[in-house]
Amino acid sequence: MENAQASRPDEFPVVPDLHWSPELELGDVRMDQTHEEMVEQVACLRALPHVEQLEPYRELIRHTVEHFAQEERWMIATGFNADNCHASHHETILDTMRQVETHFLQGDEEIIDRMAAALAEWLPMHASTMDAGLVQHMKNVKFDSRTETLEDPSLVKPATMSGCGSVSCS
Repeated sequence: MENAQASRPDEFPVVPDLHWSPELELGDVRMDQTHEEMVEQVACLRALPHVEQLEPYRELIRHTVEHFAQEERWMIATGFNADNCHASHHETILDTMRQVETHFLQGDEEIIDRMAAALAEWLPMHASTMDAGLVQHMKNVKFDSRTETLEDPSLVKPATMSGCGSVSCS
């Protein structure tokens, strides 16, 4: 059977568009809203011609900076070390996104397309693993992401977790 994902060996595989759906919801309204916004931005970006991608891509970077900072605030508030692997993963993604902008400005007109496709592939996996673990942990310690407060602060021992998002990850 022919592989519909790659037409020639010298081309990147085709990544299907990502659309928001109930399967992407994690059960935290604020996180789900932020993820939905990112999904919409990536989809819009992928629909644009290369010459129109830079400003929407910069907006996606700004959104992603805020998105990751929000999650990292929640991690710190619920007992994670500042240098946990989930936050390190965020840092790697942002560094890559910033490098993509640089390469685009140096003449690689297709690199934003490739990054948008990579994000469309990456986000569901990241959300269903690291972010789902964070949501479960926030529920366990009764953290309200809307108010960014703990119902019972005694449930959290500050800076005791270094994992990727759940109490079972070290």
